[in-house]
Amino acid sequence: MHGPLPTGYASRTYQGDEDHAAIATLRAGCAARDGIDSRSIVEGVPTAAQIARFSASLDDPTEDQILVVRGADVVGHTAVTRWQESDGTWVYLHLGHVLPGHRGLGIGSAMLTWAEEHIRALVRRHGTAATAVFGANAAASATEATALLLEAGYRQAFRLMELEFPDLRRLTAPGPPPPPGITLAAVEPHHHRAAWQVVVDSYAHNPFVEPWSYQGFRAELAKPGRRYAAWDGERMAGVVLCSLRPPDHSPAVIEELCVRAEWRRLGVGRALLLEGLRGLRAQGASSARLTTSTTNPHRSYDLYESVGFQRRNEHIRYRRPFDAGGGV
Repeated sequence: MHGPLPTGYASRTYQGDEDHAAIATLRAGCAARDGIDSRSIVEGVPTAAQIARFSASLDDPTEDQILVVRGADVVGHTAVTRWQESDGTWVYLHLGHVLPGHRGLGIGSAMLTWAEEHIRALVRRHGTAATAVFGANAAASATEATALLLEAGYRQAFRLMELEFPDLRRLTAPGPPPPPGITLAAVEPHHHRAAWQVVVDSYAHNPFVEPWSYQGFRAELAKPGRRYAAWDGERMAGVVLCSLRPPDHSPAVIEELCVRAEWRRLGVGRALLLEGLRGLRAQGASSARLTTSTTNPHRSYDLYESVGFQRRNEHIRYRRPFDAGGGV
């Protein structure tokens, strides 16, 4: 690791399966201090199996993450992942966690320095300097991580609000009808491409969006859940995509709720949302969650709160312009 660690601490590379349980224990140890909700669909408390899947998703699991240890105990972990957004920006995101009892000693700063230097090496290798940015996440409740990022020059790019419908038994049945001329129906396989296009078009002018391929969309629809479309005659006006989470289906997730521009503000979104929630309840889900940007120009959170969703937390994406050299 570049940058000093306190006496008695050392860094080491990721060693595969044997580290997954230790990293999961670290994350669980951070949750209460950072206000992390174990049921969150954005940043919860991952299991060893989920840590294993995340590690496998990295470009190079051994190169792209490090652990900080004191003796045999893992007290810190950071990892770097990347993706390209629809406007061509390459986001190099680093994710770091330090056990509360080991904070305030410079471990977080040392991990941040390592992450940025590793990202610089990756950017040189990938040739993406013209479009790269440093990225980091922090829940609004994670005050220490937020302070570290702000001090290092990171600034908020956007906020995701996480909301929950806590008890699907509260849904009335059958609920209000859709607007006149609109019919709701399950999305059938021969409608998949049309539904995908509704989602893609809904994000066409939104910043910070990673392109969603049709193949990725089909993979999402292969998961357990319910998907409904709103139809105005032969035209698809909107879609709602809902998925179930193992092992007990709750909280289920409203993955997407998208309505084409000419049908907005008519009640189509509300009708789709309620249909999706009823479908999830029928499949055994007891609660549901979703996220929405606080800068959404359509104020989607007003709709969600009006049908009974409650705010749980806000998750913030921070960014800093890429620089090719120098420290934090």
